[in-house]
Amino acid sequence: MKQPSLYKLRGAVRITVTGGDIEALINMVAEQGLEVWNLRAHDGRKAEMNILLPHFFRLRPLLKRTGCRVKVTHRSGIPFFMARLLKRKFFLGGMVLFVIAMFALSSMIWNVEVKGNVKIPTDVVLAAAKKEGIYPFQWGFRLQSQDKLSRQLALALPDVTWIGVSKEGTTITIQVVESAQPQREPLLNPRHLVSKSDAVVTQIYAEQGRPVVQKNMRVKKGQVLISGILGDEENTENVVAKGEVRGLVWREYEVEVPLVQKHNTMTGESKERFYIVLGNWAVQLWGYGKTPFSSFNTASDHKPLTWRSFTLPMGWLTETDMETREQEEQQTVEWARTKGLEGARNDIIAKNGKGTKILSEKILHEKKENGKVYMKVLFEVEESIAEELPLVHSQGE
Repeated sequence: MKQPSLYKLRGAVRITVTGGDIEALINMVAEQGLEVWNLRAHDGRKAEMNILLPHFFRLRPLLKRTGCRVKVTHRSGIPFFMARLLKRKFFLGGMVLFVIAMFALSSMIWNVEVKGNVKIPTDVVLAAAKKEGIYPFQWGFRLQSQDKLSRQLALALPDVTWIGVSKEGTTITIQVVESAQPQREPLLNPRHLVSKSDAVVTQIYAEQGRPVVQKNMRVKKGQVLISGILGDEENTENVVAKGEVRGLVWREYEVEVPLVQKHNTMTGESKERFYIVLGNWAVQLWGYGKTPFSSFNTASDHKPLTWRSFTLPMGWLTETDMETREQEEQQTVEWARTKGLEGARNDIIAKNGKGTKILSEKILHEKKENGKVYMKVLFEVEESIAEELPLVHSQGE
């Protein structure tokens, strides 16, 4: 059966049931809606299970009807923890004082951060914030609302377009958006657009400059596509060549894919640690000791306490270490071929941009050796083939 949520708060016990009609007892437990989990039966003569503490006390009439006997083998949860604490009054008093101190400390501002400022010095922003009561070691409840603080800081700093104030834990972040100043376009030196690889031109558009190649023309690497020189021999003008040139390029890839794939799987074994969270601090209550697994993944579940629409700076945190085991899976040659081609296609698109189109592919050679599949593949790709070449470095067209 499914493990109930927050069972640690409600308390749970691990019990062993012997004698009588155990199967009938389990059926009655299900009919009564008692929450049990991790049920293990042993040859019909003994059964082990976890059960919520409030539901454990409802077992007595069922035990009498079935003639079963029960023994508690393990206790867990806050009710048992609190029972032990009540026996240690000095320790309990110290913990209460500690909780009060942590709550007070978590209500104090410990750090003020400024983000987004480039031209305005951070010290100037912090000085304006201090006049509004935002500074380290200030009580959080003494601050005005975040919207009001944002407006007042925006008035105090005229060179900003917007200021946002946010509080997270014991840190206040002041996000600054400075006034945008018009930026001049950088002056570009005259240049050609040349081919970055051997290709066959499929499309050419010259926004500025003189196109010197045509569609379906074969070009070499470094050949001028759009010239930055306008005019004739007597009257010339150097400009910044702009435009787009696309072409067919043939790329040869050597791909290798192992046939044995390794991946991690969960074994089902786990270890939990439970914490009380107070602001930015966490106090561990149980789950001490080293994790007994050599390989594991850790999952965290933080549940803050809420009151109406407010989230309080306290709650609880559960960390679960889940054991993993590495497994090997034997794949087929067909799978390796598909995986290798997919990886090569992704690499081509990643290197040449989203506008790249793979028109065809051909496996030139394929072999299986040493647990791997090796392939040599030829791709026909349509991509942008233009790159810049300053005229000062050009030796002509």
